[in-house]
Amino acid sequence: MIEPDAGTPAADAPDAGTPTGAPNPGVPGAGAPDSGKPGGDAPGAGRSAAGGTVELLNDVERPGAWTLLIDGILQSEVDLGDPRHLQIEYMQRLGHLADLAGPAGMPLRVLHLGGGGLTLARYVAATRPGSRQLAVESSAAVATLVSRRLPLTRRGRSRPRTGEIGVVVADARAALERLPAGSFDLQVVDVFAGARTPAHLTSVEFTVAGARVLRPSGIYAVNVGDGPPLAHARGRVAAVRSVFAHVCLLAEPPVLRGRRFGNLVVVASDRELPVSGLTRRIAADPFPARLVQGAALDRFVAGCAPIVDAHAEPSPAMPPDVFG
Repeated sequence: MIEPDAGTPAADAPDAGTPTGAPNPGVPGAGAPDSGKPGGDAPGAGRSAAGGTVELLNDVERPGAWTLLIDGILQSEVDLGDPRHLQIEYMQRLGHLADLAGPAGMPLRVLHLGGGGLTLARYVAATRPGSRQLAVESSAAVATLVSRRLPLTRRGRSRPRTGEIGVVVADARAALERLPAGSFDLQVVDVFAGARTPAHLTSVEFTVAGARVLRPSGIYAVNVGDGPPLAHARGRVAAVRSVFAHVCLLAEPPVLRGRRFGNLVVVASDRELPVSGLTRRIAADPFPARLVQGAALDRFVAGCAPIVDAHAEPSPAMPPDVFG
């Protein structure tokens, strides 16, 4: 376990785990390495990790914001000065979901599979003080860099207690198997090794493991990266629908129409989802998205079988021009 900085105790959940944040095409604002010291070290300095080089870059448009990259691929962006600010489009949609997952301000128990820069965990801590959260990160290098250089609390500053964010280094699926059933109100699966989700984290069996650790009214959300012809995304949606009673899909229209590579957020629960609230919020975002459910979602997955372990493959690689 990577210990959070002083003043932010680790959650007392059992060990859990998996990879980093996730790719998002066309995110503006990543600047050159900077010598500022948000956590006492120069964030621009990278470090090697299994499978890639990890680095933090300052956002030239927001001096308090830092972008986490692995092998030059965007993983997450964190604003230390304002954790409520979510820069990446799909992360804004996950923020809306966190806002609607329970009564405003009520603390939640949240599981983040994919730690990255702990962007959403910081958002939940700021908007729902007292929440208890566990983030699972597969890369020890990422977890250590974020803990040391993007601390959860600023040293020397007195701030009200916002809750607990624990971080463990492990594989997401292995972590799920060790967590007790019915432990979380919200689970967010945002797992990428570089730019691809590992095959064993895409299947029906993985989704069943995720559903097990949710409370009966819990909400499950997964970020999927895919492009034309969206075969992988359809298989992922079909897998989630085979497990949960209520499912919807959030994405920008060009992505839904298979015109470009992008992020699709699948949201599911065994209770009614906050569809009306989500629809209003994502339509008002700077990059508006659509919510697909019911018959429209039937058409989206028509003829596509759910992904299962025996036939699972990693999510598609991003086209080389995505970050061009």
